[in-house]
Amino acid sequence: MSHTLPQPTVDALFRADHADPFAILGLHEHEGRLVVRSLQPGASAVAVVDAASGKRLAQLTQTDSRGYFEGAIPRRKQRFAYRLAITWGEQEVEHEDPYRFPPALGEQDLWLLAEGTHLRPYERLGAHWRELEGIGGVAFAVWAPNARRVSVVGDFNQWDGRRHTMRLHRSCGVWEIFIPNLPPQLQYKFEIADRHGAIYQKADPYAFACEMRPGTASKIAGMPDWIAPSENRRRANAFDAPISIYEVHLGSWRRVPEDGNRWLSYRELADTLVPYAADLGFTHLELLPISEHPFDGSWGYQPLGLYAPTSRFGSPADFRYFIEKAHAAGLGVLLDWVPGHFPSDPFGLAYFDGSHLFEHADPREGFHQDWNTLIYNFGRNEVRNFLIGNALYWIERFGIDGLRVDAVASMLYRDYSRREGEWIPNEHGGRENLEAISFLRRANQVIGVERGEAITLAEESTAFPGVSRPPEMGGLGFHYKWNMGWMHDTLGYMQKDPVHRRYHHNQMTFGMAYAYTENFVLPLSHDEVVHGKGSLLSRMPGDSWQQFANLRAYYGFMWAHPGKKLLFMGGEFAQGREWNHDASLDWHLLDPAQGGPWHVGVHALVRDLNRNYKTERALHAQDFDLAGFQWLVVDDHEHSVFAFLRRAPDSEAVIVVSNFTPVPRPGYRLGVPEPGRYVELVNTDSTYYGGSNTGNVACDSEPVPAQGQPHSIVVTIPPLATVYLRRG
Repeated sequence: MSHTLPQPTVDALFRADHADPFAILGLHEHEGRLVVRSLQPGASAVAVVDAASGKRLAQLTQTDSRGYFEGAIPRRKQRFAYRLAITWGEQEVEHEDPYRFPPALGEQDLWLLAEGTHLRPYERLGAHWRELEGIGGVAFAVWAPNARRVSVVGDFNQWDGRRHTMRLHRSCGVWEIFIPNLPPQLQYKFEIADRHGAIYQKADPYAFACEMRPGTASKIAGMPDWIAPSENRRRANAFDAPISIYEVHLGSWRRVPEDGNRWLSYRELADTLVPYAADLGFTHLELLPISEHPFDGSWGYQPLGLYAPTSRFGSPADFRYFIEKAHAAGLGVLLDWVPGHFPSDPFGLAYFDGSHLFEHADPREGFHQDWNTLIYNFGRNEVRNFLIGNALYWIERFGIDGLRVDAVASMLYRDYSRREGEWIPNEHGGRENLEAISFLRRANQVIGVERGEAITLAEESTAFPGVSRPPEMGGLGFHYKWNMGWMHDTLGYMQKDPVHRRYHHNQMTFGMAYAYTENFVLPLSHDEVVHGKGSLLSRMPGDSWQQFANLRAYYGFMWAHPGKKLLFMGGEFAQGREWNHDASLDWHLLDPAQGGPWHVGVHALVRDLNRNYKTERALHAQDFDLAGFQWLVVDDHEHSVFAFLRRAPDSEAVIVVSNFTPVPRPGYRLGVPEPGRYVELVNTDSTYYGGSNTGNVACDSEPVPAQGQPHSIVVTIPPLATVYLRRG
């Protein structure tokens, strides 16, 4: 019997070169009869079985020796549910025929995807467990509008692109197929043939789990359950809340040397990192990017599996367990999020469907020269939705409390790190990236409307106005912005020999000139302890005693300065060497027998700074209000002394005094707002922290005006130290 299809059509099926296999494979009417057609390369026989009764209805004829089968179904006029009984060698196995099922995507979904306005495209694109016509399976869908053909390939079909060719919805450029009875954790990719005949195997952009590198396949995994908004998390993220962030690279926080120096798993980190950070008094963990990434040395900042927690540390369920444990311990979890660029690995988003789909075609717009990566085309609605949907995914499906957006400055300007002629001006002839600005505003608006308890934080190093102001006021809509200027100025000051600091006094005060232009976070991040910069401790001048004293004084100044706090791991115990992403932190330094008293002392100081920061409302409640701060001593260049007040309604003011020379300052008169006895809350020179124990048990005020205050106290300011005083 000859087959009912033209031979060129059959040949196209075997080349996986047919644009619409659903039009010919499966059950169709032909010349008044119902005909079943099936492509099964390598099979020796195929029969049709009634799904309801289990009765064998017809033996299909192999009309092409390569494995094409077809045949008429006798005495049937209406479409019906069936299975295929396929003989492989000497074994017959019954399978559901993917080509008998209708589309898994509904008209509403297709319309929203076509518009690029689907807020949660991750709920439809990718691989999802579905039930169609009473049969369970996986619905695969991928956006590839310029492809000539797309197939799902994987462990279940010997990575053969002929076996599961997908149907195209031309209205939105989405290809989809429902494959019944697939077990979880199977590996898969999309095999894409472009219009020029080239074939690519691409990882699923929406995969919820990925293969461990160096493998690059996606894995079938269920979508995590939706998590309801939390009022507790909203309050913990508020502008008047104490926010002290412990920044962590999960792969190098702690390793297991006795087990091949392996990483800790998400569950092990939940049982070690979480209680450690909570005990130190931090309010939030910030994780360097955990989206799947191919290269360890990128620290996660070149992600390709944006929807998949990296498999290095376990499964998505394991990561969600980590977050649940953090929340139970009172810790929020922030993720570093990278929407600005992506690597050009051939299995990823680059040239995805044979066209520049996710990236710009012109390298003057689409190539990051600093990082050899590609830049998202923010002007394309589907790309914006891919990214905004990803932001919601982490918040709604894992309970993430906020996203710190990486490298915002590189997104805002078309000429970022480019010479003249290497960039294209915007439509108005300017350097601003209008599409990226619009994307950031839209992302922040969507997060604010859909999940108002979550926050976004911008790593932005320029003077772009209104980064942390609402879009309706012309801002970008972030809640917080990293204060890179404060960090550079103050670290630059601290690195100078104390004898020279008198000439650079303004580096410690200048931050207050613009402190209220944005909602700032003061960051001592991973970027300050890599690339030959050394550790924070190693950048302090003087002998060992002075280095530790300088660092303690600096931390004291920082924790009292307006702005939320961020400290990268290792800084809490003054690690001496530069951070290495391939090695554990130097935990032995917290053993006094190995690290001496000073590392333990810094560790204790950070705990006490966090404790006071949280309990003293004056230190956090008016971080972004002029009424919360007042200089007392701002111009004592000669002695490198600074003093200021922190205030909040219904709470006692805290006086903060810093001496950045190794010379004690006895008999120093300071103005105070109220009469009474003032006691030390914190003294970074305490012997408890490894200092010389110079200071003040208590100071009684005198009716002597000073620094604009009606009363004053006379204090001894310790060397290289910061002291907090409050009326007790």
